Amino acid sequence: MSEREFHCDNCEGVQPFEAPPCVDGHGTDCPELVCTGCGAAVLIATFAFHAPQLTARRRRPSTHRRAA
Repeated sequence: MSEREFHCDNCEGVQPFEAPPCVDGHGTDCPELVCTGCGAAVLIATFAFHAPQLTARRRRPSTHRRAA
């Protein structure tokens, strides 16, 4: 089991968290962690996303009428 320190809302302070035995095969990199003080569980979610591509803006025709 790996151990990390995070703030626990239930304990109201920094507590060691550890990864329980992972049945999904993550090993020590399991995103599920448990507070050793109170047993509260947290999930560390990481994700990757592609940066948006910037495109040339098209100029929209004006919808405002000008006074004559």
